Amino acid sequence: MNNQRILVVDDEKSLLEVVSYALKEAGYKVATASDAKEAEDLFRQFEPQLMILDIRLPDQSGFELCRLIRSNSDIPVIILSAKSEEVDKVLGLELGADDYVTKPFSPRELVSRVRAHLRRLEEPNPRKSSIINNRDLRIDLDSHQVFLDGKLVNLTNVEFQILTLLAKNHGKVLSRLAILNHLWGSGYVGDDRTIDVHIHNLRDKLEADSQKPNYIITVRGYGYRLGD
Repeated sequence: MNNQRILVVDDEKSLLEVVSYALKEAGYKVATASDAKEAEDLFRQFEPQLMILDIRLPDQSGFELCRLIRSNSDIPVIILSAKSEEVDKVLGLELGADDYVTKPFSPRELVSRVRAHLRRLEEPNPRKSSIINNRDLRIDLDSHQVFLDGKLVNLTNVEFQILTLLAKNHGKVLSRLAILNHLWGSGYVGDDRTIDVHIHNLRDKLEADSQKPNYIITVRGYGYRLGD
């Protein structure tokens, strides 16, 4: 039994029960909410280390709740969306969610995703060098902060991990699959297009012109590299 806390937000009672049971069986502490207001209250009281969030809520858009959570916390957020709502998945990631799971889904798959995200948070940073510099970009591994031209850039945990991975492999091209495996392990089951959305968000935060990137370069048909 561990002490990691997970908040599950969905207005479907049956889904809450199934997900809650699966997570508790895996050893997690679980709190559930059926609307955004209850979720906000529980977020402050329960202090979860990960949130599972349905984007369709009765009182407020899950998008707005995701935006609110991300403005105050960098905990992993996994959004739930219907299979036909591709635009919703992308929008959720753009608002700061770390991952998405498509309904209907296997509780085992969801627990696997949760484990992968929480395991990544627990991994210590390598101690060889605490600072990585690339032109005007400065990555501080100890403080988990990124500075551009001396100004702090607010990144989500996944964005920070992707940028750090590219910086540590400066000069190499990393495939989407390689980035996914680094973030969440080779057993991760997910869409590699998730990486494209996170890269898009990184460019919005780092590049003067995200359409003509200087820091994160696309290698067409393969993946990404850090610019020289």
